[in-house]
Amino acid sequence: MDATQFEQYRPHLRSVAHRMLGSLAEADDAVQETWLRVSRSDTEVHNLGGWLTTVVARVALNMLRARKREVYVPDPVVAPADGPQPEESALMADSVSIALLVVLETLTPAERLAFVLHDLFAVPFDEIAPIVDKSPAATRQLASRARRRVQGAPVPETPVAEQRAVVDAFLAASRGGDLAALVAVLHPDVVIRADGGEHGPTSVLRGVDAVSRGAVAFARLAMHTVPALVNGGAGAVALADGKVFSVASFTVADGRITAMDILTDPDRLALLDLEVLG
Repeated sequence: MDATQFEQYRPHLRSVAHRMLGSLAEADDAVQETWLRVSRSDTEVHNLGGWLTTVVARVALNMLRARKREVYVPDPVVAPADGPQPEESALMADSVSIALLVVLETLTPAERLAFVLHDLFAVPFDEIAPIVDKSPAATRQLASRARRRVQGAPVPETPVAEQRAVVDAFLAASRGGDLAALVAVLHPDVVIRADGGEHGPTSVLRGVDAVSRGAVAFARLAMHTVPALVNGGAGAVALADGKVFSVASFTVADGRITAMDILTDPDRLALLDLEVLG
């Protein structure tokens, strides 16, 4: 196949790879590897889109199996709080919540592939089975196990404007060190996941007491936080010395924050397109 044909499918392939890997950089690597493979192939293909999807999924599966470090917070898709710029809008529209991507990180590589391809991209089990080297029935079971885990994930159904109001209230309370106001906007079982990568701390805080105390401790950083859209939901970008220090995604339900996923890994932050935030 030629490059022009391939480029028509690149956004779709990147979307598949991102859901598989949770990393935009790795997704781009998977898509590039897919191009290298298919450009050398002389296979006659009747369903080009389906074939490319299975090739990129196989590449991503191999990358998952070779991964040496667990990813706690997947790469976010970030845009200005007042809406994405035209060049980001397609990627943002195709993104899924960080909360879902976090749950996908807990699956085995085979479970993740079966769920992503079947439930998110409607690929039949008999086409998925050869990729994971199992029967269609066994592949169906992989997806079923994954689905049970995913069904417990929080679904951000709150409109973005309402999410924004809750997140703004949280940031204001953090800046002011107002513990009572923080408790008011946090769910009792709130969880914070922070991923610093290989060069920084990676931690998980659970419960309103621990999270509210942590928010007060970072009051100074909250002073330099700007609102943003993160994977289509309300988020925030923190700056330190004029550079991006972290990107936070918030899950909001019934007027309270149930989860925060914070990426502080400088290597991965450097790969995100954050100039659009101005």
